Amino acid sequence: MEHVAAVVLAYFLGSIDFGVIVPRALGVDIYTTGSGNPGASNVFRTMGKKAAGFVLLGDAFKGFVAVGAVEFWIGGATTFAAGFAVVAGHVLPLFHRFRGGKGVATAIGAALWLEPIFGLLLAAGWVVVVLATKKASLASIGAALLYIPGFAIAGLRGASLLWTAAIAGLVLVRHQSNIRRLLAGREHRLEAL
Repeated sequence: MEHVAAVVLAYFLGSIDFGVIVPRALGVDIYTTGSGNPGASNVFRTMGKKAAGFVLLGDAFKGFVAVGAVEFWIGGATTFAAGFAVVAGHVLPLFHRFRGGKGVATAIGAALWLEPIFGLLLAAGWVVVVLATKKASLASIGAALLYIPGFAIAGLRGASLLWTAAIAGLVLVRHQSNIRRLLAGREHRLEAL
């Protein structure tokens, strides 16, 4: 029973969406601004670097905290299930009518706890790709594609690796429209970097 409780609590933590909270604190309804997506990219385009930075940090931190807490509480594959749950909470947040972001910062935050060296490489790679291409979606898709091999190289096997695959799959599903735009050469850029 405590395994289920841990996963449910991770989902609730994931449902705290900083892409909604930060803009709201600044008097902006992010759902009616820009693309309407409550993610760091939309916050960046519509509200600037500082607000987007708070969103990125908050969303990554909840991923880090959720898996860290579950590892201390229960450990094992449940920690990785909690990683999926916190990302699912971000993508489909109970507290925000199931209209969430795309889960990348939260997934990277979880990776920072689960495999710190891989998590740091993932975060650094994301930043480098964003700065080089000005396309956050390209960096995010790349991070999701590296998620499974990165954890496998780190030695993960069995149910834990399957949970990381589920995280990567969820992030990629949320980026379907970005993938189509990238293939068509019409993806949005982050111009002010």
